[in-house]
Amino acid sequence: MSTDRERNEFQGDLPRGAVSQGVVSAVRGTVIDMVFQNGLPTLFASLRCELAPDRWITAVVQAHLDRSTVRTIAIEPTRGLRRGSRVEWDGQPLSVPTGQALLGRVIDLQGRPIDAGPEAVDTILKPVHRAPPAAAQRTTSTEIYPTGIKVIDLLCPFLSGGRAAVFGGAGVGKTIVLTEFIHNMVERLKGVAVFAGIGERSREGLELWDEMKRRGVLDRTAMVFGQMKEPPGARFFVGLAAMTVAEYFRDDQRKDVLLVIDNLYRHVQAGMEVSGLLGRMPSRVGYQPTLANDIAALEERITATDRAGMVSLQAIYVPADDYADPAITHAFWHIDAALVLSRDVAAQGLYPAVDPLASSSKAMDPGVVGDRHYQVAQEVRRVLSRYDELRDIISMLGIDELTADDRLVVSRARRLRNFLTQPFFVTESFTGTPGCYVPLVDTIAGAEAILAGDCDALAEDQLFMIGALKEIATHA
Repeated sequence: MSTDRERNEFQGDLPRGAVSQGVVSAVRGTVIDMVFQNGLPTLFASLRCELAPDRWITAVVQAHLDRSTVRTIAIEPTRGLRRGSRVEWDGQPLSVPTGQALLGRVIDLQGRPIDAGPEAVDTILKPVHRAPPAAAQRTTSTEIYPTGIKVIDLLCPFLSGGRAAVFGGAGVGKTIVLTEFIHNMVERLKGVAVFAGIGERSREGLELWDEMKRRGVLDRTAMVFGQMKEPPGARFFVGLAAMTVAEYFRDDQRKDVLLVIDNLYRHVQAGMEVSGLLGRMPSRVGYQPTLANDIAALEERITATDRAGMVSLQAIYVPADDYADPAITHAFWHIDAALVLSRDVAAQGLYPAVDPLASSSKAMDPGVVGDRHYQVAQEVRRVLSRYDELRDIISMLGIDELTADDRLVVSRARRLRNFLTQPFFVTESFTGTPGCYVPLVDTIAGAEAILAGDCDALAEDQLFMIGALKEIATHA
């Protein structure tokens, strides 16, 4: 629900129902300068520009150039716009429709349907730019959010009310992991799911929509898309719009929310484009000088409150597999659980291609996950780390040159590595292998058995792409 502070911050001084008139003074691509004689629009105000007698486009105020001129960024194509075109402002900030009517629907930044359905009715407009919840309203949780994906639940557990991210370069399976997470969780979700598609390919959006419909959970899912073909302004604001929709269900409807963002890096990339178009001096590696603020403006709003819970899973593209990239390091600051996908692991045919040593979670603490889970996870990391150290020796001299203890470590590490692979539901049609959901208790028991040597007599391949360890006995 909007607060008085938000209304004062983002709404103008126009009387209710009044309209301020202006004209376009300059057009440079999607950057438009406008002159107003009365009622200068506020920052983030939503302006309507007349493109043709029966067609208007929307632009958002980004800067005040002087007492009568504002610089805006268009969130729709500007082809055909010219100097002298009429501009109107009704005193409102950039807003997005929210409400129950969005469940089961796919909309764009302005709430227009892109699923060939009718316009959503009985919606409530809320500002896209909103302040994060106050510290007194936030709640914390030490409850684990099980995903049914072995490598995540064992080594990188997610927290209820936390922010989890899947980091990886191009083609290592970020969207697949995200889609599997949605598949596993949305049926068990008591609240609603909100999906933010930032710079999404049309194909990816259609596949997700089909998957949600096939699973029968579309009626509890709202999707907000800013596709690749959209102007940078639309792609930059769409993540904030999806966040506003999620806040409506959390704060107004008091429902637990699963927020999925694909892809946060495209939010940063769109912000970099907007910054360049507005003529701002670039910062490190060409990023916008407001990089940290742009990420924080979205991430700090993702939290559980005293009204309802919220958990977020985000895909974050790592440019050129460089984890020292400024956008990636800034994103890491806000993440509670970081699942790192590795190109080397993918090249070995191990999926999901998670690097277990680079992945981390703030929940990996005995007071949160319990002593047994913590000890098993730490021992798995130790064995895999030792195997990683021995790989160069094995490649140069062969495994026979290792001590007996090291050969045993290598044997169990390979079995652990295979055990942490898993067939996904969302890839059944491509692989022909049925997907599986593995309870956390079975994951811990399986890893514990391998570490104890109970699986030393099994061939390594028998542990590849299975669910729980008991499946081997079932199929034997």
